Parts: sequence; structure tokens; C-alpha cells
Amino acid sequence: MYPNLYFVFKDWFGVEWKFLSIFNSFGLFVAISFLLAAYVLRIELKRKCKDGVMTPIEQTIEVGKPASIVDLLTNFIMGFILGYKILGLLVSMKKLTGTPQEYLFSSQGNLFLGLLVGGLFAYFKWKEKDKQKLAVPEKRVIRVWPYDRVGEMTMLALVFGVIGSKLFDTFENWDDFIKDPSSIFSASGLTFYGGLICAGIALYLFCKKNKIGFAHFADVMGPIMILAYGIGRIGCQVAGDGDWGIYNTAFKTMTDMPGVMAGTVQDFNQVVTTHADYFSHHTTHNAFFAKPDWLGFLPDWFFAYDYPNNVNSDGIPLKNCVGLEYCNHLPAPVFPTPLYEIIMSLAIFGILWLMRKRMKYASVLFGVYLVFNGFERFLIESIRVNNKMNFLGMQITQAQLISSSLMILGVLVIIYAFQKKIPIKKEL
Repeated sequence: MYPNLYFVFKDWFGVEWKFLSIFNSFGLFVAISFLLAAYVLRIELKRKCKDGVMTPIEQTIEVGKPASIVDLLTNFIMGFILGYKILGLLVSMKKLTGTPQEYLFSSQGNLFLGLLVGGLFAYFKWKEKDKQKLAVPEKRVIRVWPYDRVGEMTMLALVFGVIGSKLFDTFENWDDFIKDPSSIFSASGLTFYGGLICAGIALYLFCKKNKIGFAHFADVMGPIMILAYGIGRIGCQVAGDGDWGIYNTAFKTMTDMPGVMAGTVQDFNQVVTTHADYFSHHTTHNAFFAKPDWLGFLPDWFFAYDYPNNVNSDGIPLKNCVGLEYCNHLPAPVFPTPLYEIIMSLAIFGILWLMRKRMKYASVLFGVYLVFNGFERFLIESIRVNNKMNFLGMQITQAQLISSSLMILGVLVIIYAFQKKIPIKKEL
């Protein structure tokens, strides 16, 4: 595992540059996913505008007026959030408390970067207004295209995505919330689908307010969301952030070095007994899945992994690992579910990207995204540890319930799209 860039350069190039340890691997991929999503969103919105299905709105602004306190404060807050949270996750001067996902909703961050970026945002806003300053300010009508609002959309998705994630985690762990209501403000617990749903509602209202056709906007967002999710999962896998699957008892962790080898259920039971202290605080959910002969070309770690040097320092000490901060690996290997989600997410993105210009009606592509997304998540939940609930006599996780609902919703969206017959491109 590579919790930070120090481990990358040490493993790949054999150099030990301590200063690289401030660059957090998970944060790097979070930043890449946001930047890539914003870039693709902008070029796709431009394409939709060129196709004639998205149009600008006219907005009256006052030109020549110096920057107001509200302008400066708004830009400072946006810059502060970016520096304190996103860049703070990328450049971590100290070990984060909890997992990187928990960090996003906690009070943790980099104060220096927050103040620096916030100050720069405010300064550039003041500079921009100062260049446009006139002796007598005047009102002008300008055209604002949907792609001009990418920054607003990205910040909106980030804020409501995190809030939604926290709310859904609270619902999933309702008994814990009742015992400690203040836990809703804690760093723990983020549920992906809560973020997806709440961010979706926020963006729908934003599109409605700014007269952006949501049927077309949804088609744009489908491939982007699965792409960003896949890139984010690379960060999970590289850093070893704890979002892995249940134990695979067909393999066992090597004792003298990082790695896995073929094992048995008896081997797993022996490990649980040997490391009773560790397993007293961790689940022992497991499944037996040996490497099939037809997949013999794949490495063992594709089926089970011990996540050495993981960013959470989860597990038991590695032998011959001294002087480093992350020196643990799991006593028994688990299914590397982030790896599977990377493959499936990027494959789904590729399919959606090829389909995006071949659809006849708007929203069909988004419906296909919902079906694929729900199916992918439903499969993964079968080998991931999550709290289960009783639904119609079945024991399922919240994510499985929502992913099933998304597949059904996706089919309904496709049917509705064929009934509405909104063309994806305006005929000239």
C-alpha cells in the first residue's frame, strides 16, 4: 500500500525522501476525481449547448463597481473550504484521525492552506473588480451559459454530497444515533448513496432555477459520476483506507512478509484464535472463494489481500518494518472490493461514454447509468461488511436496498424517456 507518496517513491525508485510523506495518496485521487469530473462536465455541457439543447440565460450585472464585502467574503469562504479540506487532504502535515472518508466530514483540515487559498480567492476577486472599476458603475445584460456554472455545480455537489452521506449513515445506524444524538456531528460514517441522492436533489433544483434542462443535464452527469467514483476508488485501494470486503478464507496472510498464499478455513480459524485481541474488535464475516483455473493468470492478491502499510494502520505489525508510521497488515486477507469497483466503474464509464451520442432520446443514458450503478453496487455488497436491516423478511444492507431501487428507477426512467421522446440533439 502507498498511504502517501513517500512509499510510492521508495517502492518504485528506491529513494527515501521523507518530505513526500506529507502528500496523502487518497487525497491525491480525490483531487484528481474532482478536477477530472469538472473538466468532463464542462466539455460535455459545451457539447450540449452546441447541439442546441442547452441555452444561456440573460443576467443583469453591475459593471465598474468595486468588490463588495459580500463578494470578498463569499470567495474567501469558497477558497477556505477548498484549501482547508481538499488540499488539506492532499497535503497532510500530520496523520489524520480515522479514515480519509471520515476526514471529509470532520473538523480536521489544514488551517494554513485554508487561509492561504481563501485569501488568494478574495484577492483575485478584488483584483478582477478593480480592473473593471468605472467612475460611474453601469448595468449590463450578459449571457451566462450552463458551462459557465461548472464551479458552482461542483461546490454544490461536494457540500450536499457530504451532508447526504452523513444523514444516510445516521439512518443506517439509528440505534447508535438514539444513544448519542451528537454523533451526527462526528467524523464517523459516510454512506455513498446518501451523498448521491442529496447531491442529485440539490443539482436538480439548481438546474430548475437556472433554466438548464435537467433531462439533458442528467445524461451528462451519468458517465461523470461513475468516472469520479472509479477514480476515487483508486485512492481507496492505493491507500488501504479500510473500505475493503469480508475475509476470503481460501487464502491466508504470510507471516514473514507482506502477501498472501493459498489457505483453508482451518487456517482462518487458527488466525482468529491467535489474534483474539484484534478480532474482538473486528468482524469475522468471511467467504471461501479459491482462484478459478480459468483465472489462473491473475495474481493471488486479486482475490484476497492483506493491505500492508495501510493508511489506517489496521491489523497486526509487519515484520522488519521499523522507523515508519504505517507498519501493519491484516492478519487474514480480505476481498479487495475497491479494486473490483475500479474495474467495474471504469468499464461502465467506457460503455456510457460510447453510448452518449448514440441515444435517440434524453434521459435514456441516465437510466442506463442508474441500472449499471445499482447492479455494480448490489454485487459488491455481497462481499462487503455492512449493517443489515430486515426488509420484507429479508436481511439486506441499506446499500443493497437502495441499489435495487436504483435499478428499478433506471428502468422506469428509460421507459419514461421513450414516452416523452425529448431528442438529444436539436435538428437545424
